[in-house]
Amino acid sequence: GHPQLAHKRDLKMADSEAVPPAQSDAVNTKRLDFKKQTLDDAYAAPANLLEIEVCNPETHLASRARYTDYEVRMRTNIPIFKEKESSVRRRYRDFEWLKKELERDSKIVVPVLPGKALKRQLPFRGDEGLFEDEFIEERKKGLEEFINKIAGHPLAQNERCLHMFLQESIIDKSYVPGKMKHT
Repeated sequence: GHPQLAHKRDLKMADSEAVPPAQSDAVNTKRLDFKKQTLDDAYAAPANLLEIEVCNPETHLASRARYTDYEVRMRTNIPIFKEKESSVRRRYRDFEWLKKELERDSKIVVPVLPGKALKRQLPFRGDEGLFEDEFIEERKKGLEEFINKIAGHPLAQNERCLHMFLQESIIDKSYVPGKMKHT
């Protein structure tokens, strides 16, 4: 057995034998301390800070086709991420790429992306379709939810594709999938 554990057990017993008769007072003060403690915790800096914002959508015209991309801004203090603050621009298909890459590893349950919006791609629409502000705004929210869920997942945090997606300006699609080395 573990000598340390046995020692701990002895201490516990010694504690419980030495309880003063006015037990309820002791319990009450403990509870007060506990409440104060949790409040302090609530205002302390979180141990694992990870905030990702999808913002500043811009629509670009590229060889007769339009596409919208978004700024993906991250702030973190989780040691596995090389940069503590980063900002990259990503379009919807980059999010799709990330989802596909992560799905190779069956242990990671990858959340759904906001829909493909096929109806919005039909010709002869009376509005801007995929480029309507309202649609872009909604998609932006969905993408933000998606990337925050993934980046907060401890298994996903080990995957190179996530780091490339969040922190490198160009996604190298011919990269070699692999795990990040914990520094």
